[in-house]
Amino acid sequence: MSFTEKTKAKAQELSGAAKERIGDVTDNERLRAEGANEQSAARARQAGQNVKQAGRDVKDAFNK
Repeated sequence: MSFTEKTKAKAQELSGAAKERIGDVTDNERLRAEGANEQSAARARQAGQNVKQAGRDVKDAFNK
């Protein structure tokens, strides 16, 4: 996962957390759900990239 991709995913995760907190404070269920959804999407993207990297690492280990 490149630095840019990591940064984008982390920014999306933080944005989602902020929306969720604002939704909690203002008792806005839609904003709370939107924030939780953004966080989940960012975490899923990060997990997918980690799986890709693990696959590359295994491939590289067998090629040595």
